[in-house]
Amino acid sequence: MNQTSTHQQMDRLAESFAAGGIDSTLDALGQYFKSEKKYHELFEILKMKVRRKLGLPIVYDENAIELDEKVRNQLEDGLLEACKEAGTGLLRDGKIREGWMYLRPLGDRSGVESLVREIPADESNLDELIEVCVSEGVAPGYGFSLVLEHYGTCNSITAYETQISHLPRADQENAAEQLVSHLHAELSKNLKDVISQQEGQAPSEISIKGLVEDRDWLFGELTYHIDTTHLASVVRFARVVQTESCLRLALDLTEYGRRLHSQFQYQGEEPFADVYPSSALYFQALLGENIDAAIHYFKEKAEATDAYHQGTASIEVYIDLLTRCDRTQEAIEASIAMLPAGTRTVGLAPTLYELSRRVGDFSRMMEVCRKNEDVLGFATALMQKNA
Repeated sequence: MNQTSTHQQMDRLAESFAAGGIDSTLDALGQYFKSEKKYHELFEILKMKVRRKLGLPIVYDENAIELDEKVRNQLEDGLLEACKEAGTGLLRDGKIREGWMYLRPLGDRSGVESLVREIPADESNLDELIEVCVSEGVAPGYGFSLVLEHYGTCNSITAYETQISHLPRADQENAAEQLVSHLHAELSKNLKDVISQQEGQAPSEISIKGLVEDRDWLFGELTYHIDTTHLASVVRFARVVQTESCLRLALDLTEYGRRLHSQFQYQGEEPFADVYPSSALYFQALLGENIDAAIHYFKEKAEATDAYHQGTASIEVYIDLLTRCDRTQEAIEASIAMLPAGTRTVGLAPTLYELSRRVGDFSRMMEVCRKNEDVLGFATALMQKNA
């Protein structure tokens, strides 16, 4: 807006004030700033309107009298509404960081996610979208899909390691499923292209297992059809996946990984030191296959672990596997036996409290807490038992 137009607007405001006073001026200002998409200024006007409605000075005065609780609550509610209007306007205008700054205090992440998803992603706003969606936790799954689509597998794996892995389990599952599906599709295409070129026709098999069976020539000493470090990472992430279809894809990836030359068989951490065979067994159990063999394998790994020196990962994987295979009572007993009171865990398995709540029985937890003189734990179990 040029200087002449600005002066004309000021003249109109003066006319509004002369005709209707402060309220008329505030209304006119609100309409003006909204039409000009000046949402920071709009927020200031909305604050003034809230204060005036409550009989307070329109501009905050640090020397003003202390507000009573009722007025303070009304002021807070009004300011939150102002934040909502300004933040929504900024988001719809494509100003993502600025909009989130106003909307953060509302705690309405689902509402913000809906608004964010309406914004077309492009080079000018991609980093802002990813930052707000992933780093700020507004819509991790959507943000991760943008990373995968625009920055590729390598950057997505890094984002998973550094950011997604610290988020709640549901967000980890969402991102892991995206990576598994993406990598499986990429590897399948690469294998089909090579086979078509070698055999002169497209293969009829659909699964990776079907594609690689009886085709040992695919696996020469230095031969691979996808970045092998990406493969190992995605198989590792896939252990949090819940859906059957995605677990099938993850299991299929292990069929390829276990056929790679030994130099591409990277050493994992226990209980998945032998990455592909152990991961395959784990996925099979989650799919209802070879459950007894898997539980026996991971139980041996857990029992061979010195939690003090080696950490609790193997024990927690075993407990979590029991839980996910609907053997929660066994998981409770394993937790009691293998994770003594005070053991520092890494969060891979449900706690004794969570396991007890799952079965609706806190008796064993009460016994253990009494034995360990854990007053807080005992009281928590007691109250939950009788809730």
